[in-house]
Amino acid sequence: MAHASTIRPMRSARAPALSGTVTVPGDKSISHRAFLFGGLAAGTTRITGLLEGEDVIATGRAMTAMGARIRRDGASWVVDGVGNGCLLEPTAPLDFGNAGTGARLTMGLVGPYDFGATFVGDTSLSKRPMGRVLDPLRQMGVQVVARSGDRLPLSIHGPRVAAPIEYRVPMASAQVKSAVLLAGLNAPGVTTVIEPVMTRDHTEKMLAGFGATLEVETDAAGVRHIRLEGQGRLTAVEHLVVPGDPSSAAFPLVAALIVPGSDIVIRNVLMNPTRTGLIQTLLEMGASIETLAERDAGGESVADLRVRHSALRGVTVPPERAPFMIDEYPVLAVAASFAEGETLMQGLDELRVKESDRLAAVAAGLAANGVAHEEGRDWLRVTGRPDGSGLGGGTVATHLDHRIAMSFLVLGAASERPVAVDDAAMIATSFPEFVGLMETLGARLDPV
Repeated sequence: MAHASTIRPMRSARAPALSGTVTVPGDKSISHRAFLFGGLAAGTTRITGLLEGEDVIATGRAMTAMGARIRRDGASWVVDGVGNGCLLEPTAPLDFGNAGTGARLTMGLVGPYDFGATFVGDTSLSKRPMGRVLDPLRQMGVQVVARSGDRLPLSIHGPRVAAPIEYRVPMASAQVKSAVLLAGLNAPGVTTVIEPVMTRDHTEKMLAGFGATLEVETDAAGVRHIRLEGQGRLTAVEHLVVPGDPSSAAFPLVAALIVPGSDIVIRNVLMNPTRTGLIQTLLEMGASIETLAERDAGGESVADLRVRHSALRGVTVPPERAPFMIDEYPVLAVAASFAEGETLMQGLDELRVKESDRLAAVAAGLAANGVAHEEGRDWLRVTGRPDGSGLGGGTVATHLDHRIAMSFLVLGAASERPVAVDDAAMIATSFPEFVGLMETLGARLDPV
């Protein structure tokens, strides 16, 4: 799949009541890991529900470049893995486009191998810091040749035998935790990750599902100790089902809450407690979100959500919730724009190092569309206007960030005046069906 390259400005106008039933694409985090673990495990893994966005496809291409065989079979993907410890040296640079998760997790996976690998990405990814993953890899004996600030393009070369480490994750980051655990797969002995603040736990669940020897202990202070036995056998999963992405569900969900008269159902949404911070926050704001048909899919909890237009009120979102909703703050800011009173979001420093400086981008987008707000170093305060009067009319600079683009297109659905984004092309990296899905519900999205 090619990278999005043509700029596509888009406008969103006030919508009538949204209605209908939709299914969001597969979870991005689990889709990346499905290709990584499927490509590494011995045997054949069949994956259904995979997110077919450019980011995930880039991870699949990287695994193919290192010996895995990946093919599409109808609605499924079939992955023939190489076996743990058996990746091949890539003959060309691994191009991750805009995929920060794919790049960081794959660095962890290949770091301990006694071969060289070069990582490249698009303009946006090349600005993002990789040191948080490279630092623990260096402790394991990995050599790194990188630009200043440990940014792409960069090359790594593993040692003859990697050293297992005990690593305390210095920030709440599922990517860093996962990269160290993946590196531990090809290191002798036990690699331990100490996680003071729990983050999404898909890596631990999937490692166990693929047969890794892994134990997780939480001490009296709530600190998690994750121990992985290296150089064990990983075995393919016969049928891996990827549930719907809660970060993608967030957009139709918030749209239905803020567009008067709306009543929609979103099917098959991942309800892992480490991913439901947005839903918890919206419920506190008075949102009508009904959980239907809760069930298990591949070891993960999923459910259908019925969402109706609601009179929202401002709340304070505590900093400790940030790891459970880090990707959803832009669209929460949109919901807050239509809430009665003030919404204060705290602990947002991680947003400064996303696809863009996401906090600054959100604040600028709010300013362009008449939303009262204040921005701090790691916080954002939004003062809402429940009827949307006076809101909209601006053009938002997306900075190649898919979540900024989608969030402000949702803002336009309930604002008095249309909202434009300077580019919607990069939405394809995470949610290729976004425009069609929103239009199915009744949203009014048009090219500019």
